[in-house]
Amino acid sequence: MPGPLHDAIAGFDVCHVAGLAAADTALQGQHFPVGLLVLDDWQEPLVELDHFLRRHSRPRWVAVFRPQALQEAPFRQLVHDHCVDFHTWPLDPGRLSHTLGHALGLAALGQRAEAADACAMRLTGNSPAITLLRQQIMKVAGADAPVLIWGESGTGKELVARAIHEHSGRADGPFVPINCGAIPASLVQSVLFGYEKGAFTGAGAGKTGLVESASGGSIFLDEIGDLPLELQANLLRFLQEKTIYRVGGTRSVPVDARVIAASHVKLADAVARGDFREDLYYRLNVLTLQVPALRERREDVVVLAEEVFHGYATERARGVRGFSSSALRAMRSHDWPGNVRELLNRVRRAAVMADGALIQPHDLELEAPGRAAVSGEALDSARERAERLALQSQLDAGHSITAVARELGISRMTLYRLMAKHGLQRPVRRAAD
Repeated sequence: MPGPLHDAIAGFDVCHVAGLAAADTALQGQHFPVGLLVLDDWQEPLVELDHFLRRHSRPRWVAVFRPQALQEAPFRQLVHDHCVDFHTWPLDPGRLSHTLGHALGLAALGQRAEAADACAMRLTGNSPAITLLRQQIMKVAGADAPVLIWGESGTGKELVARAIHEHSGRADGPFVPINCGAIPASLVQSVLFGYEKGAFTGAGAGKTGLVESASGGSIFLDEIGDLPLELQANLLRFLQEKTIYRVGGTRSVPVDARVIAASHVKLADAVARGDFREDLYYRLNVLTLQVPALRERREDVVVLAEEVFHGYATERARGVRGFSSSALRAMRSHDWPGNVRELLNRVRRAAVMADGALIQPHDLELEAPGRAAVSGEALDSARERAERLALQSQLDAGHSITAVARELGISRMTLYRLMAKHGLQRPVRRAAD
């Protein structure tokens, strides 16, 4: 190992590996927050390195290479896409050591943010709906068939997909999430399936598609209902044959990846409208999971809110300690049309903007529960008056207890209870002349 490089990493706990295969094995067995790519004399195709970095995107990568490499556009693009920083020979050990320390700091911040997002969006709670979903996840994780996840926006469909992957036999492989609705229609083909060198103007080098990069793991197709019809045929072929064709390619490429798809619209309805291929729908709809809306698991709201609050502890305003009782009541009574994502945003914003020690309903931009309580009390009072009036009118008519109970459609015991509740006396029976 060159002297300057040895000096730069002297203060770090380092795992030395040679080649992508050894690096792949090391990264599958242990998490490393920072990766140092020493590309002194790189002879392998850049597409292989791109594939490797896509599969191992969690570490913060720092590259070291010869300055001549910057003259190659594909190399510059690879560094831009995957690295937080780079250095060229001859090395300055002090600067590289500083860069690695900075990357470690960024990784630590990223881990806290990931933990906060995970605690906010994970399948937390003990409601029957979320308990059932957790059980279903464990069942489908053991299979290798396609999974179709349905749920409203913001319910955490990607979280469910990750849980399936992490509990499956493919957990050591990559998990590649793709938002089908976020890719421009003109680029979907090349983004999903990749392209060969010269496939179109500007394709100076081939590029691995996202589907191919998921080989050995799982690919998550979010909002699959937004996938253009012409691309649905290609996806169907992949599901049937486990092969793809890159744009401009003439040979099939085998890809061993499990497909997990999700949609916020019912795909059966999209099929009926002609917006989604029926054959693809049945290929995907082998194992189906439904993610409950937050309003269907209200008993989990406070637990989720507390986790978000503590997960973003470094962001919240100084002195804010938690939620007021009125804020908790407001969260329980809110319908959460935006589901868990809305809860995350409201709580995170309130923790930053709150002025007092306890978060209030207005900090969450929710209506104070007192107004609803007043309306409820007024309604209860009106019911009480109507009930008493109905009893009084029947009793004043001089009917017997049996007759009054029959007229009101209640039992004698219920009538006696209501009379006692309203302080009413049984009617005086008139003596016969």
